[in-house]
Amino acid sequence: MRIDIITIFPEMFDGPFTASIVKRAINKQLVEIHIHNLRDYALDKHKRIDDYAFSGGAGMVMMIEPIDRCIQVLKGERAYDEVIYLSPDGQQLNQSISNRLSLFNNIIMLCGHYKGIDERIREHLITLEISIGDYVLSGGELAAAVLTDSIVRLIPGVLSDETSALSDSFQDGLVSPPVYTRPKNYKGWEVPDILLCGDDQKISAWKLQQAIERTKQRRPELLKDIEKKSKE
Repeated sequence: MRIDIITIFPEMFDGPFTASIVKRAINKQLVEIHIHNLRDYALDKHKRIDDYAFSGGAGMVMMIEPIDRCIQVLKGERAYDEVIYLSPDGQQLNQSISNRLSLFNNIIMLCGHYKGIDERIREHLITLEISIGDYVLSGGELAAAVLTDSIVRLIPGVLSDETSALSDSFQDGLVSPPVYTRPKNYKGWEVPDILLCGDDQKISAWKLQQAIERTKQRRPELLKDIEKKSKE
């Protein structure tokens, strides 16, 4: 997989992509991540990529020309499955979206800033808009890093145990059940006996029940979504 990220702050990705799972995926050559400085595609010597909004108002708007130039250069080199804009009013990111995107070959992510991007970019160049939550960040870089991490970890061969991702929260519409490790007894806090019984069927049933109960307590709306889908 190849992920191209368009940004005006490329240095913001130095941390997220140089450690942990994403770094492992890059080292294994399972993913290529290319960061593109939008200022390199500016039209003037000052590398300006923003301008005042028509009709006035506070804040600047990212200009259409540099973004279009960058995207067209990339599209001239390969076909892209999605051109994604990270936006507060986009489709809220969930596990099913990450699962789908992990199957693609080439993705572009555009990080917005200021008061946003010229609307014509959204109308003519963007194929998918994604939000990571109902709040506003200073820019799309952190959201792009979150989206990238959620996708990359699903690529076969990235995780040491590929079955691990299948048991993550939200893969089956539920949050994950509680997990424990040694010691069995710590300060009188005991690991549930069922996890030590050796009966895989009983353990699986317990984990499922725990996942349902935890989802009911913490994310009840997920159960409503499951019920709704089962009726469709």
